[in-house]
Amino acid sequence: MMILLFLFAALLATGLFFILADIVKLPTIAATKALINTGKQDKRLAKTIEAWLMSWAVKASRFVRMDEYRRSRMKNILKASGITMTPEVYMAYAYVKAGAVLLGVIPCLFVFPLLAPVVVFLAIAVYFKETKKADEQLKAKREHIESDLPRFVATVEQELKNSRDVLSILENFKKNAGEAFRQELDIVCADMRSSSYEAALTRFEARLNSPQLSDVVRGLIGVLRGDDGAMYFQMLAHDFKQMELQKLKKEARKIPLKIRVFSFVMLMCFLFTYLAIIAFEILKSLGGMF
Repeated sequence: MMILLFLFAALLATGLFFILADIVKLPTIAATKALINTGKQDKRLAKTIEAWLMSWAVKASRFVRMDEYRRSRMKNILKASGITMTPEVYMAYAYVKAGAVLLGVIPCLFVFPLLAPVVVFLAIAVYFKETKKADEQLKAKREHIESDLPRFVATVEQELKNSRDVLSILENFKKNAGEAFRQELDIVCADMRSSSYEAALTRFEARLNSPQLSDVVRGLIGVLRGDDGAMYFQMLAHDFKQMELQKLKKEARKIPLKIRVFSFVMLMCFLFTYLAIIAFEILKSLGGMF
C-alpha cells in the first residue's frame, strides 16, 4: 500500500511539474544543455541534473538582489575565471543546488530521521562550495600565470635591449607561455590593438589582481612612457627568481611529511604482520597443549 501511495505521489508531482513548466515557459533540457556547454571552455556534455538546476537558477535569478559594489566585483571574478554567467545567475545556481540537496530532508524524516541533520549540513556545504567556486578557479588561474611570470620578466629584460615595442614583446612570448597566460595575453593584445596600450595593460592587471603581475604591468607602462626599464626588469627578474626558489623550497618541505605518513603506515603494517604471526603461534601452541 505504501509503495502504491509513493508511486502515485511521484507521478502526480511529475505531472504537475510538466504542467507548471509549460505555463512558465521553462526551457527544455536540450536548450539548457546547449546554454551550459556554451559557458564552459572544455565543451563537455552537461549532465541532465545540472541542466535542470541551471533552468531553475535562471528563473530564480530575477529574485536575487545585491549591491552595485558586490555585483561589480563578482562580475569581474566570473569574467576572469572564465565562467560566463551573470552574478545573479551564479548566486541563484548556488541557492538552487543547495535547496535541491536540502529537499532530501523530507524522505529522511520518514525513513531515517537521524540522517536529516547530515543532509542539512551537506546542503550548507554545497552552498559554500558553489559560491567559492569562481574564487577557487581564479586562484588556480592566477597561480598558473604567476608561475610563468619569471620567464616572462627575463624575456622582457632581454627584448628591451633590442626593441621597445611592448605589443611585439607580448606577441612573441605567447608562443612559449602556458595555456592560462597565453589566453590572457591574447585578450590583452587584442585590447591593445583596439584601444590605448596603457588602458589595456591596466585592465589586464585589474582582471587578475595579482601583486606580481602588478609589478610587471607597472614596468611595461614605464617602458611605454619612455623609461629605460632594463634595470627595473633586471631587478624584478632577480626578485621573482628568489620568490620561485622560496616556493620550491616550501613545496619540498611538504614531501618529507608525506613520506613520513606513508612510512608510518608501512611500519604499522609490519607490526600487525608480526603480531598476527606471534598470536597465531601462541594459539597453535595452546591448542597443542589441550
